[in-house]
Amino acid sequence: MFYHAKELQFNARVSAPDPRFARILLEQFGGQNGELKAAMQYFTQAFTLKQPFPDKYDLLMDIATEEFSHLEIVGATIQMLLKGVNGELKIASEQDEINTLLDGKTSKEGYIHEAMVNPHFYAVSGGGPALTDSNGIPWTAAYVNANGDPTVDLRSNMAAESRAKLTYEYLLKYTDDPYVRETLRFLMTREVAHYQMFEAALSTIQPNFPPGVLQTDPKYSNTYFNMSGGPTVRGPWNEGVSTQLGEEWQYIENPQQVVVETEGLTKVEPTGTERTESSVKKADKALGKLRSEEIKSALPKGATQWSDY
Repeated sequence: MFYHAKELQFNARVSAPDPRFARILLEQFGGQNGELKAAMQYFTQAFTLKQPFPDKYDLLMDIATEEFSHLEIVGATIQMLLKGVNGELKIASEQDEINTLLDGKTSKEGYIHEAMVNPHFYAVSGGGPALTDSNGIPWTAAYVNANGDPTVDLRSNMAAESRAKLTYEYLLKYTDDPYVRETLRFLMTREVAHYQMFEAALSTIQPNFPPGVLQTDPKYSNTYFNMSGGPTVRGPWNEGVSTQLGEEWQYIENPQQVVVETEGLTKVEPTGTERTESSVKKADKALGKLRSEEIKSALPKGATQWSDY
């Protein structure tokens, strides 16, 4: 169950109204890297982990709930940045704080136009946050990634936290309000904290690479195709030993020639690796059995009950 505490997790404040930045901040309210996306992603992922990985279920539900708290912080900040912007502004707020920022009728009209007539801001229902990004594009469940495998989902979450962190970095460039910047820095920092939590959780699942169960084909797992002309560029991504499987990278200088000579790569053998077709099949079977037993052994016999009271 959810229980709403009226106090925000972080004391969000603004120095003065700023509808322009409020529009930009919508990116973290209803955008593809925003707080709602994160909350719904972790919330959705958690269900498949409840029985086989109850510790990961707890982690995901905790972070999902915190992300809902962050959504509330972003929404509250947007609302404060839109202070005084409503249908009665022209006739009912002559002494409103907003007017101290404006100089005459022209400035006021321009302010109202920015906040209300702009189609992207009009979508926020007259001065409140809506589930859209900064361009008025509605939030969609297509933003949510949930694949039912913790070795995949946890990596996806690390990427999601990275993108959200970068979005807050960009947002910080567009406001000088010290209170708003304070809030953005808090939210940005929590993205980094969550990244490390997901990374630590992933490390407790062994083996966790490659993601999923099947171990991949050793004929192609360490091959690098030089798919561009010009000077050759080498680095740890195409020379030396691969980071996870410990295989020697095989650099293919002329991919077209190799593809033709091997009849579309069907006549190649594993090179630079100790893995074989036989060892891979054995590993596939062993890991598949392990993962299946983890899930089946966690399933209760008879009637199923989600919670113990």
